[in-house]
This record gives sequence, C-alpha cells and structure tokens, in this order.
Amino acid sequence: MATPSERLAELGITLPPVPTPAGAYIPARRFGDAVYTSGQVPVVDGKPAALGKLGAEVDAEEGYRLARICALNALAAADALVGIDAIVGVVKVVGFVASAPGFTGQPGVLNGASDVLGEVFGESGRHARSAVGVAELPLGVPVEVELILQAGTAHAAEAGA
Repeated sequence: MATPSERLAELGITLPPVPTPAGAYIPARRFGDAVYTSGQVPVVDGKPAALGKLGAEVDAEEGYRLARICALNALAAADALVGIDAIVGVVKVVGFVASAPGFTGQPGVLNGASDVLGEVFGESGRHARSAVGVAELPLGVPVEVELILQAGTAHAAEAGA
C-alpha cells in the first residue's frame, strides 16, 4: 500500500501550512505512540473559510467540505510534529458542529473529515468518532475537528515527549 504522502499526492492534496494557534496551546502533541491534535477550524490562507451555523447560514454539503478542511489542517499539525508517513493509523475523530436549533445532521457533516482520512490512510483511517452539536465555536466558524492518531516508533529527537 502507498504511504500517506504518496496517497496525498495521488489525491492531488497538499497539506496546508499549520494554522497559528489562537491561544496558549500547541497544534499537536505526541505522547508515546499517540499524536493528539488541537481542535482545528476551517481556516484557509489565515482566514475562516466560512462563518455561521449548520442548519441556518451553512448547509450540510458546505459543512462536509469544511470538516474536510479541518481534518487536513489537523493532519498538517501532525505532519509538522512527526511527519505524515510516521502516522500508522487514525484512532479517533472528535468533531464539533455549530448547530442552529433543530439541526441534527452533525454525523453527516463530520463525514467530511472521516472520508478524507479514509482516502489518505485506507483501512488504517477507520476510527472511532464523536459528532457533537454546539451553540458556538471559536471565530464563529461552523466546524472544529481534533484527531487522535497513532504514530510509529518515536525518533530520538522526540524521546521523552
């Protein structure tokens, strides 16, 4: 099977630059063989790709696209930390969807993140997931995604992480 970087190239996907944290945290942290990403919002070129709530200003199809952007931003954070080819699997995806009253399509929105992870990692991209509807998200964005990934053996520079 192709490596994650080869799959990204085959898919025509270039990971974006790691978004600058908006607070006192880091984009990703390794602990043993786990890589935890901070929640990533759909930022493109330093700006939110959309604002609003699902079921009001944003429809489910757009939400799906935004969740995909969030997942790619999270992969960029993991890539910067350990290298994308060190990722051997996706353990869990946690997604938050800013939802208007009555909107119950959070799982469909989060499929945007799940689907791109499956495209990149194949069977190793299958994961547990939570899709949570919330009243508001940072910057007024509609979607936020965080990942828990499994990485291969730690490199000497990461020892003690």
